[in-house]
Amino acid sequence: MSAVERVRAAYAAIAAADRPEIWITLRPLTDALADAEQVDASDKSLPLAGLVAAVKNNIDIAGIATTAACPGYADGPAAADATVVTRLRAAGAVIIGATNLDQFATGLVGTRSPHGAVRDSRRPEYISGGSSSGSAVAVALGLVDIALGTDTAGSGRVPAALQGIVGIKPTLGVVPTDGVVPACRSYDCVTVFARDIDTADTAVGVIAGGARHFPADAPLAAPPLTRVAVPRALPGLSPEWAQAFRATADRLATNDIEIVEIDLDPFLEAARLLYDGGLVAERHDAVGAFVDAHRDDEDLDPTVAGIIAAAGAVPATRLLADRVRLDELTATAMAELGDCHALLIPTTTGHPTIAEVNADPVGVNSRMGTYTNFCNLMDLCAVAVPSGTDAQGTQFGVSVLARAGADALALDLARMVTLHSAGVTLPGAASVPGPGTPWPA
Repeated sequence: MSAVERVRAAYAAIAAADRPEIWITLRPLTDALADAEQVDASDKSLPLAGLVAAVKNNIDIAGIATTAACPGYADGPAAADATVVTRLRAAGAVIIGATNLDQFATGLVGTRSPHGAVRDSRRPEYISGGSSSGSAVAVALGLVDIALGTDTAGSGRVPAALQGIVGIKPTLGVVPTDGVVPACRSYDCVTVFARDIDTADTAVGVIAGGARHFPADAPLAAPPLTRVAVPRALPGLSPEWAQAFRATADRLATNDIEIVEIDLDPFLEAARLLYDGGLVAERHDAVGAFVDAHRDDEDLDPTVAGIIAAAGAVPATRLLADRVRLDELTATAMAELGDCHALLIPTTTGHPTIAEVNADPVGVNSRMGTYTNFCNLMDLCAVAVPSGTDAQGTQFGVSVLARAGADALALDLARMVTLHSAGVTLPGAASVPGPGTPWPA
């Protein structure tokens, strides 16, 4: 399919899906077709030629206002593309629009936006996951081939899990973040969504190349006698999801992978520092001046505004003390990980309805981040992949985490999980489409 044909098909699918909450700005079809015609006319071998892409609206797209889901935040259209967007275009991808998100990328639920809650791709009464909500659902519905998100506490992994797609969160600094509205500068990362792992991998390769380089001894694949750690206990998971996770680990073990149980407590304690400790001060540093000056604006989500405003009251001594504590917990966690090459974990704890989130927006969101919040704090890379559905039709996902620079190793192991998970059905559930198969709307 040519780029022009793919763009026309994408816009037709968007109209048919009737999911306006996915988009903050959709480019005019004529503009997207003009870009597609240039791709089709190119005599270069472009790795993403013919693919359609969407971009989370906290990442600059030239000519589109970067609002981070707060209309008053932008003072006009972005003058230039963020580096990651420039690289997507240069590789042949056609950018068709900017997607909805939890405001200022603060949330894992996908409901904290004046543009409306982004609904699950299959069950509209359920949340999409966030904060990269629109990007994930656009991919899950087959409206685009790839989408960019961001991830500070799980925003590029939680929605991937709930939507049954692939989400890759690279090592911090490998993908540039210029032209991205910060959430927590020390831990922000641009991520990629796709329906299959190879497309996601190609897209990450295109946008990578930041100030941080991979070490010379970075592993390029899972080595012989690979050891993968799994949690000894699984807090927050239902018995059915705990069983699903154990089944995933067992399937990985059939690939000559040694599974090693470890204590996840130091990881989980570090995760709580992101919001319950001083590290949240970085959210106020990022956009706090704007939030403080506009607390009465109807465009501000009250939950997001409350979190960011409160972060401005964190004493500097608390921030410094918690950074020291994070270093201690990271050392303990890495010692617990020992000679294991990677860590396999559930991506999140459950799939709540929009009504459940509305009833307890902070509590539900906090539980969603149980297994994601520590990742960036400890400078780990991660690949989130689907691993079946449960008896209620809820998609279950796992993530493979590895140390900084071991992105290829994590991807290799995640690929093994997806190969073994194709068509997996948990007890009493319906069959699951294999990787690369769009979910029905």
